[in-house]
Amino acid sequence: MNLLAFDTSTDTLSIAVQHGADVWQHTGPGGARASVLLIPQVLRLMAQAGLSFDRLDALVFGRGPGSFTGLRTACAVAQGLAYGARGGLGLPVLPVDTLLAVAEEARQRYGCTRVVAVLDARMDEVYHARCEWLPGDDRWRAEPDFGLGAPESVQPPAGWTVAGNARARYGQRLAPAACHVLALPTAPALLRLAPGVIADGGGVPASAALPRYIRDKVAHTTAERAALRAAHQDGI
Repeated sequence: MNLLAFDTSTDTLSIAVQHGADVWQHTGPGGARASVLLIPQVLRLMAQAGLSFDRLDALVFGRGPGSFTGLRTACAVAQGLAYGARGGLGLPVLPVDTLLAVAEEARQRYGCTRVVAVLDARMDEVYHARCEWLPGDDRWRAEPDFGLGAPESVQPPAGWTVAGNARARYGQRLAPAACHVLALPTAPALLRLAPGVIADGGGVPASAALPRYIRDKVAHTTAERAALRAAHQDGI
């Protein structure tokens, strides 16, 4: 298959182009720079792979959860590129959960098959989900509802690995007794997940390339989040 994949949900920008069995990839600084760097790097990789957008089978992107600005960037670029491809007929878009991509990266790099995927959500919180690899089906089974809470709220089952980028920030506050590995939602991980998304009918038109938000109010400050947690604990 010919695929373009990218993720801008963290402070790392990850892009990959698959042309048949070959893959070209770029990893660099993301965050606020992703909106400036994403399209030029996509064009560079496409040129290296000898592909035009009209020859792509689909476009894959990390839909979240993650950085609010990063997800908006990914969705806007995915929509724009998909709309304009194939002479205006458009490309199918494959939105992939970033926590699932974290689990896939941990499997590929470390052989992990039972993973609690965790990403730093800032404001003293993390996104998290349990993901289990099903070798007979050659795919992941993940919790349908992702969690958002303080690092202390992550409780991995015995023998499960915590994978993600939150350990460096939160240290022993995050599952101190568990095994931890560093893993990000990389574009190559998105490429490996793409066939399963296609098989499940997960391709959508460009207009449906939308982010997956976990917070109901993205603009909550740290103080507001602390107040909400305190109110919840007090039963208000």
